[in-house]
Amino acid sequence: MKRSFVLLLCITSVFFIATTVSAAKYTGKKILFVDSYHEGYAWSDGITAGIKEVLKGTDIELKVFRMDTKRNGSNEYKEATALKAKALIEEFKPDVVIAADDNASLYLVSRYYRDADIPFVFCGVNWDVTNYKYPYKNATGMIEVNGITQILEKLKHFAKGARIGYLSASEYTDQKETDIYKKVFKINMTNYFTKDFAGWKDKFIKLQSEVDMIIIGNNAGIKGWNDEDAKAFVLANTKVPTGALYDWCTPYALLGAVNVPEEQGQWSAQTALKILDGTPPSSIKIASNKKVNLILNKKIAKTLGVTFPPDYVKSAFRVIE
Repeated sequence: MKRSFVLLLCITSVFFIATTVSAAKYTGKKILFVDSYHEGYAWSDGITAGIKEVLKGTDIELKVFRMDTKRNGSNEYKEATALKAKALIEEFKPDVVIAADDNASLYLVSRYYRDADIPFVFCGVNWDVTNYKYPYKNATGMIEVNGITQILEKLKHFAKGARIGYLSASEYTDQKETDIYKKVFKINMTNYFTKDFAGWKDKFIKLQSEVDMIIIGNNAGIKGWNDEDAKAFVLANTKVPTGALYDWCTPYALLGAVNVPEEQGQWSAQTALKILDGTPPSSIKIASNKKVNLILNKKIAKTLGVTFPPDYVKSAFRVIE
């Protein structure tokens, strides 16, 4: 018994020492997370959670700056909030900056920190980084690619034709993505972008007779949006199969093929640690996300009179009953 106790004590002590050394090597280090959007937005919250999970116990000081450009869409605001982020960088003097989503790269990183001394890790940049001239000697990151091809393949199982519609908020990212779909995947769509909930409803009904399947893009930034109203509205008005690209939009669609924001945050934080350990950003290859979750909505399936194939149900991450 005594030998077992001593052995356990030794193992515990080694683990404690290793953990302490691991945390101690980052003592005094600082990371700034610049989020393009706002706290409470599910995508931003997921990335934040991923970053915090990786950095937990490292003794690194993490500061978060929210640009809030989803709720404030003017170019003037975006330029002004980017300057506030720049001022914070100069004041806080972080060892690494993590910059999430397109607006942080467009208005902050590419304008003020291209090939600068301070290391940057970007994430959530949709599909294409050429607009920002990445990579830089001081920057690497993770590109966000969504489940557009997977979702269209699944929707075709229920659709009566091949005409595709797209409906989303009138945002830079959504418009950028539809350009990518056409340019890279040769997908022609009837696109509608709207700024308010009334406009979204109007275009949703319009698309029912114009196309054979509809992609529901992001609803974040649509003024007057009401979740419960939207759920009732789509149940009453859905005539063709619909697919969502964002987890929080799956209540309004037949199915979703959605990215996992925590993946972006975890990769970014792990990469930041590599940089703090001495790896130059320029030697870290730009990556892209791998995880796409399938979500099924049985309520809308019932409205359409369709049944999900067994392999859809088996592979689903979540089913909305």
